[in-house]
Amino acid sequence: MRLRLGVTTREVEEQSRKIAATQRNNEFFISNAWLSQLENLSCLPSIYKLYSLCIIYRVSYLDLLRLYGVDLEKSGKHQLRTRLYNTHPARIEVYDKEKAISFPIRFDRGFRLDRTNLIARMVEVWGEVPIGLLQHLNIRQGKYGYIGLKDYTMYPLLRPGSFVQIDDRQDTVKPFGWRTEHDRPIYFVELREGYACSWCELRNGTLTLVPHPLSPARIRQFAHPTEAEVVGRVTAVAMRIVNSEAGSRLQPARLPRRS
Repeated sequence: MRLRLGVTTREVEEQSRKIAATQRNNEFFISNAWLSQLENLSCLPSIYKLYSLCIIYRVSYLDLLRLYGVDLEKSGKHQLRTRLYNTHPARIEVYDKEKAISFPIRFDRGFRLDRTNLIARMVEVWGEVPIGLLQHLNIRQGKYGYIGLKDYTMYPLLRPGSFVQIDDRQDTVKPFGWRTEHDRPIYFVELREGYACSWCELRNGTLTLVPHPLSPARIRQFAHPTEAEVVGRVTAVAMRIVNSEAGSRLQPARLPRRS
């Protein structure tokens, strides 16, 4: 990269000195001797020196990380393999916003949206759209959460391991107005020591987390908003209805007894 830019090691040293001075941190400084060691594969760069190199060489930090076998684009896959047992918020990170993905540009008018169908057959024209553009479109307003593997509060309506979409604009508990359990609002709640996803009732400053009738979980009560605060309403869910091949080999978790 350095030779392609026609930059000498001395020039890299001088440019990094400016970055270190601006940051007021000498860790960003790259000496001529250290750069020679790096190019001879005799050392590994720190996060600070890697930052200076990405600025001087005009490349992305991600590209430099990939040179050392670190690909942040795979972090989502690793998170699925290192799942947590407690319910928690989930983030969808987009590290390379210039990267394009296939996205439906025009739908086939012959298909009706009220009928179940394959998405691939509903789309007439697919195009390459930058991921960053989709972020700015804000197609889905809301936050995301993950139902912990030991969280059976809303089981079987929401299975452990599900991802939920949360509309943080709907953070007020509705006291009534639903006809079936599928219409009853489900809320994502932040507690002092974690999170919960449940039906809720709010009376006289007490927030009651109401589990599904078939769930083994117990009813819990918290002072509102000091001990529990509603993040928002669950508006969508993505979950498996059959255990994955890897998950089917695991011992099923013991369900907590309901009091």
